[in-house]
Amino acid sequence: MIVYHGSIRSVGKPDILHSYRPLDFGRGFYVTTVREQAERWAKRKADIYAKNTGIVSIYEMQEDMQEFMVKIFTDDLDEWIDFVCDCRDGNRIYEKYDVIFGKVANDKVFRVVDMYHSGIWDKERAINEIKVYKTYDQIAFITQRAIDQLLRIKSFYEV
Repeated sequence: MIVYHGSIRSVGKPDILHSYRPLDFGRGFYVTTVREQAERWAKRKADIYAKNTGIVSIYEMQEDMQEFMVKIFTDDLDEWIDFVCDCRDGNRIYEKYDVIFGKVANDKVFRVVDMYHSGIWDKERAINEIKVYKTYDQIAFITQRAIDQLLRIKSFYEV
């Protein structure tokens, strides 16, 4: 399976040490199956760091993950939203997994999660709002062992 990572530099040897803060699924190395999503993230990072271009790294991801602890969030937004909020609260529940698959809180979804997380909206309202927005996917590699055994760089390009 081909996956993408958007950044300001090519990432030939991904590692979890450069994950500077917990995101939706905790600290880890994040990729997506959606090229457009990685390009948008690379452009956003380039803007943040005042760079002229962003870089999208392309990886081949092994699909046989039998020896790893894998968490897959399907369309059950009830479980997903609680997990994301727990990770944002600093809960380290994600550390029991090697790889986590699921939706990503893009700009609009991020706001909905924040409304729920802060108690302004109840879970039912938040989940109904999330369903309205187009969501992307994300795969978080939580352990270095998973990165080393499952990801291989293919190429990269500027955006």
